[in-house]
Amino acid sequence: MEKDNVSPNLSAEIFTVLKNRIMHWKYLPGHRLTEIGLSEEFGVSRSPIREVLQMLEEKGLIIKVPRIGYTVRQPDMDEIYELYEFRLAVESYIIERLAETGIDNQLLRDLHQLWQTFITKMPEIDEEAAIQDEHFHETLAKALGNSVLYQSVKEVNERLHFIRVNDITTPERWILTCKQHLLILDMIKQRDIEGARNSIKTNIQEGRENVDQAIKEALSRAYLKARERS
Repeated sequence: MEKDNVSPNLSAEIFTVLKNRIMHWKYLPGHRLTEIGLSEEFGVSRSPIREVLQMLEEKGLIIKVPRIGYTVRQPDMDEIYELYEFRLAVESYIIERLAETGIDNQLLRDLHQLWQTFITKMPEIDEEAAIQDEHFHETLAKALGNSVLYQSVKEVNERLHFIRVNDITTPERWILTCKQHLLILDMIKQRDIEGARNSIKTNIQEGRENVDQAIKEALSRAYLKARERS
């Protein structure tokens, strides 16, 4: 008989591990996930693994294939472009509202100083750069004080994380991102609504235009690592 006394924390930990493997291309598209294999790996019964797999499916990270089980989804380009359109709509509203109503002066100074510093003392051009980029957009969303919009930005950032990691890969790309963020902050400070709208639009569209190349590079590196491990 299966044991079902697995703590919610453990299930959440397993979910996080598998989610990160998928989002960082350690599991390639088409990779099969089985209840038996995962149960043995994590030392738990199949019941919590089944729950975790359902959670991953709900997040759109895996799909259930008849007579095969769960496999990692192929990148859906239409869905990715739609997420960028959603970002543009939501974040344009957030930035416009911040330019209209203002923002805490200390927060504005701290953000400006941070991103100015990043130009000369940049983080590692790897996942840390992507995390800092996400944090910038989430911080501005949080500053507006609308929890629904804030959660929406966080959820979209999570789904696009793998794009960001494979987009910001050079010092030149990072510096461009820094300058775009500084311009957004300047427009908010100046209460320039149109300027704020245009600056966030440029920033988001820059990322959207790099989607195809980012995915190609991510897949190339992932398959190369897979061959090296085999």
